[in-house]
Amino acid sequence: QVQLEESGGGSVPTGDSLSLSCAASGVSLDSYTMGWFRQAPRKDREFVAAISKTGADTYYADAVKGRFTISRNNAKNTVYLRLDSLKPEDTAVYYCGASPFEGAYIYPAGYDYWGQGTQVTVST
Repeated sequence: QVQLEESGGGSVPTGDSLSLSCAASGVSLDSYTMGWFRQAPRKDREFVAAISKTGADTYYADAVKGRFTISRNNAKNTVYLRLDSLKPEDTAVYYCGASPFEGAYIYPAGYDYWGQGTQVTVST
């Protein structure tokens, strides 16, 4: 059984930082492009960041570029998202996903597996 489990969310003030983790079981993540998405209330799930299977390439949404950093440790079967300089508009449930594709990383439909999500709340 494949499971992705996010952790590290929380409630922080504007400008603060958080580190999210996504740990996998039942699957070897080195076969997957990994992505982070977020979903705010009454909004669609949106792409945040992705990292290639080897970790050599990373991709970011314009809204988070320069503030968020995605990384992975395939030996630990874990993907990370560092969130710096947080803003209230970053408030959302953050999900990690595993995609077998390289090129479809910005589209949720391209991901085979998802975690249950972790809440990030940024207060003013």
